[in-house]
Amino acid sequence: MGMIAKLIFRASCVLFIGYLTLTTLSIVRYAGVDETRSADVAIVLGAGVGPNGPSPVFRERINHAVSLYDAGDVRAIIMTGGAGAGNARSDADVAREYAEAHGVPSNAIAIEENSTITEENLENAARLMDERGWATALVVSDPLHMKRAMSMARDLGLKACSSPTPSSAYQSWQTKAPFLAREEFFYVGYRLARLLP
Repeated sequence: MGMIAKLIFRASCVLFIGYLTLTTLSIVRYAGVDETRSADVAIVLGAGVGPNGPSPVFRERINHAVSLYDAGDVRAIIMTGGAGAGNARSDADVAREYAEAHGVPSNAIAIEENSTITEENLENAARLMDERGWATALVVSDPLHMKRAMSMARDLGLKACSSPTPSSAYQSWQTKAPFLAREEFFYVGYRLARLLP
């Protein structure tokens, strides 16, 4: 490898590391952004279910959406998520049952059961919003997930604001660090994919 090639390689490494560092900081910073305001609907991003109901992560997202509904911030909730491997029921259906048990009327809950990833959650939720005449949304997820989720929502043309759950299951840095690393990986991958033709 010639001297010029080495310099280009080193400069590329420095730039890439710098980009990853800035991305990490932006994800962490955005985790503290709460834009909660009145909207037509809350979109709850799926997070898996178990034999006894929603996973701890998903449960806290649903709890936050229920609190938004109870406070009058939204008039309906969209639960998202298909059936994971080995599950007979979809995330969305389990979430609907949980929300109904916590006082949300069934006619205020819509579900989409065909998604397996965040982008599909939002794409399918956007279609439901169009069908039902809902124009604005609050996107509900964990704080460290919000940067990627809101980037996707904006790219889809959704009139959406972030409403991270204040009771995230990710509380300690032992749980936050792996989640942050995962979010950085998927966020960078998503942004790079957007650059491809």
